[in-house]
Amino acid sequence: MPSNTPGGDEDVDFTFYDIQFKDPVTESSCAPNPWKARYALNFMETPYKTEWVDMLSISSKRQSLGVPAARKHRDGTDYHTLPVLIDNKNNAKIGDSFDIAVYLSENYTGTDPSKDLFPQQSLDFACSSELAMFAPPLSERAEGTDKGIIRDYAQFNRNVDAVFSANASLMGSGMPFADDRIPAIQAEFAQRAGMKWEDMMALAGPREKVLASLFEAIKPLAELFQRDTSGPFLLGKRASHADFIVGGWLRMQFVTLPREEWEQVRAWHGGVFGDLHDALKPFSEVK
Repeated sequence: MPSNTPGGDEDVDFTFYDIQFKDPVTESSCAPNPWKARYALNFMETPYKTEWVDMLSISSKRQSLGVPAARKHRDGTDYHTLPVLIDNKNNAKIGDSFDIAVYLSENYTGTDPSKDLFPQQSLDFACSSELAMFAPPLSERAEGTDKGIIRDYAQFNRNVDAVFSANASLMGSGMPFADDRIPAIQAEFAQRAGMKWEDMMALAGPREKVLASLFEAIKPLAELFQRDTSGPFLLGKRASHADFIVGGWLRMQFVTLPREEWEQVRAWHGGVFGDLHDALKPFSEVK
C-alpha cells in the first residue's frame, strides 16, 4: 500500500515514486525517466520501495511531498514529472532522474569504483538542431553543473531524449494505461498540446515514416556502442549511467511498440540496442 507520510516510508532507506500503468505494473511500467533512475538504483544495489502514482496525480503528489518542479515548460510554467526519490535516512528529496543518479553517485558510491555511475568516457553523440527542439528541459541542477564529466553525461541525456522524443508518436498509442484511465489521460495530453489526441498521434505521419526517421536518428548513437565490442555497453563490459539513459527509452519501446516493430528496432545497426536491452535485465527488477 502507498505510504501516507509526506516524506516517504521510514521502514525503507529510499522511497521511489513512479508512474502507475495497468496491472501487472511490473510488466507495464515503461516511463523512460523513471526507468533511467530504476536502473541506477538497482545498479547501485540501493534498498528502496516503489510507490505508484496515477498520471493525473503527479503534480499533487510532488506538492504533497514538498518536492518542487525540477523543470519548466517552455512557457515558464512548472513541469511536474516523475520520478522522485526520497532518502528517508537523510531527509533528502530528489525530483529528477538525472539528479537522482548524481545524488547516488555523490553520496553512495563509497570505495567501490565498479559502482561509479559516471566513469570517464567520450559521449560525443549530438542530435540535429531540428531534433534538439524536442529535448525536454534539463533540471536546474543538471543545467548548472560545473563538473566536466557530469556535464557531458547531462548533455548526452538531453540529446538522447531529443532523438527518442522526436519519434515518440510511435510509442504514444501503445502506452499501457488502465482502460478506465485512458480517456482522462489522453484528454490531459491533448489539452497540454492544444490539439485532439488523434491529431497528435497523426501529426508525425505514417508509422513507416517515423520508424525510418528513428532508424536514421539513432545511427550515430549505435556507432558509439560499436566502438568497444567487448560487451554490450558503451564501455564494453562495464555499465554506466549513459547505458541506463538509452535503456530507459528502450524499455518504453519494448512495452509500447507492436511486437514486430520492437523486433525491428532491436535488430537495427547490428543489434546493439537489442543487446543493450537484454544486458540491462539484471538491473531491471521492479521493487
